[in-house]
Amino acid sequence: MTVLVTGGAGYIGSHMVLELVDRGEDVVVLDNLSTGFDWAVAPGAELVRGDIGDQDLLNKLIAQHGFDAVVHFAGSIVVPDSVADPLGYYHNNTVKSRTLIEACIKGGVGRFIFSSTAAVYGIPESGQVVEDSDLQPINPYGSSKLMTEWMLRDASIAHDFRYIALRYFNVAGADPKGRAGQSTPHATHLIKVASQTALGQRDHMMVFGRDYDTPDGTCIRDYIHVSDLIAAHMDALGFLRDGGPSSVFNCGYGTGHSVLQVIDAVKKASGREVDARDAPRRAGDPPALVAGADLIRKALGWSPRHDDLGTIVETALSWEDKLTRRNHAA
Repeated sequence: MTVLVTGGAGYIGSHMVLELVDRGEDVVVLDNLSTGFDWAVAPGAELVRGDIGDQDLLNKLIAQHGFDAVVHFAGSIVVPDSVADPLGYYHNNTVKSRTLIEACIKGGVGRFIFSSTAAVYGIPESGQVVEDSDLQPINPYGSSKLMTEWMLRDASIAHDFRYIALRYFNVAGADPKGRAGQSTPHATHLIKVASQTALGQRDHMMVFGRDYDTPDGTCIRDYIHVSDLIAAHMDALGFLRDGGPSSVFNCGYGTGHSVLQVIDAVKKASGREVDARDAPRRAGDPPALVAGADLIRKALGWSPRHDDLGTIVETALSWEDKLTRRNHAA
């Protein structure tokens, strides 16, 4: 059986490819390398440089490999960018996902795992959301992902096609073995930015808003270690292979940390100061977003192993140090 991983040269996708290869799966990665890196793809996986919007390429790959499943990571993920360029996000995240879904259905690929987002919830009435909470995204990024969820839902009703949509909360950290991590130079992920600042790769970082209705005035998020997220994907793949029904699950720990708490954790782990400067709120940022994460544990048997902010930060710092040395060597 062969698995197609779209966006498999990117941050989360590269971790998925590592895990699949570690488990002896045959893996094909489709990535246009706009934000990913060819060196991030695990040895043993086949990398095809191309775009998920290329219908002919998709048809060719599916016919050639007869994929058992598709795990779909490819897409744009920066909330402020989506506010500035909504049509670009709808095209990249929604229109191209439709092309991929259609190719899977026509090619007989009946299992699909989708990288969705907690941004589909918008600004919840309470800080914690569950899968049947109101879906009211407040930015085009969240809307573009929700539209794809709708397409998957409707396609699964009409065709022999089952999917799992995993709504990510804030993914962070790096492979504990040091093989992969967040490598995009100008990434906006808080833990990466704070780690780069602590290590002197940035002279300062920004705290976007200190006037939210939270205990310390900064945004609260549920940070999940990337390896635990990948474990959820593997559990989802096993669930679909065992005949499980189409489902939607939150991927988070159910615990929130503020921006200032994250910065303090980076200071503690690195032993260095972090120059954090105040800035206005960013468009599209909810005050608090924390996962209600019971359903995925019950349905898939998911059991996280890295549920600790300090551990997440330590692996992120270790990766930043390794990435710096790699870039200098290059």
